[in-house]
Amino acid sequence: MRQVNRPPVYIALATDVDVDRIVEIEQEAFSPPWTRGDFLSELEREDSFFIVAIEKAEEPSPCLGFAVVRQVGDDGELLKIAAFKGVRRCGVGDLLMNAVLGHASEKAFKSVFLEVRSSNAPAIALYEKHDFMPLRTRKDYYDNPTEDAVVMVNLLSR
Repeated sequence: MRQVNRPPVYIALATDVDVDRIVEIEQEAFSPPWTRGDFLSELEREDSFFIVAIEKAEEPSPCLGFAVVRQVGDDGELLKIAAFKGVRRCGVGDLLMNAVLGHASEKAFKSVFLEVRSSNAPAIALYEKHDFMPLRTRKDYYDNPTEDAVVMVNLLSR
C-alpha cells in the first residue's frame, strides 16, 4: 500500500448528501453504472447497508468511496464497492470491506456473495485478501463490454 498524505478516513452511513459524489465514483468505476435514482432508492431500503468512506478534515467531508451490501435471507450480497480513482490502492477498499464484513457478522449472515468482472484483477485481489473464494462463473453476465462474472463467496466463520 502506498503512503498518502491524507487525514484519517472514517466509515459512515451514506446519506443523500453523498449521492452526487457516489455517482461520480460509480461512473468512473463501473460500466454500466447505476443512476442517481438507483442510489437514492438504495438509501430507502431497510435491507441495505450503504456506507461511505469519508475524510473528516473538510466540511462537508468528501466521499472517497462507498459500498452497498443487501441482506438476502441469511446471506449478504455485496452489490457495489468502489473508491475514488485518486485513492485507489491506498486502503479505502480495505476499510470499506472490513465494515461490510463487520456488518455481516453483526447481522449473523452465513455468507456474503458478490459478482466481479473476470478481468478485474485488482478487485479480485481485494476480495481474496478478505477471504472471498471463487464459486462459479456466469457467462456473458456483464455488458459494455460483454464479459463473464466470477461469483465469489465469503463463508463467514462463526
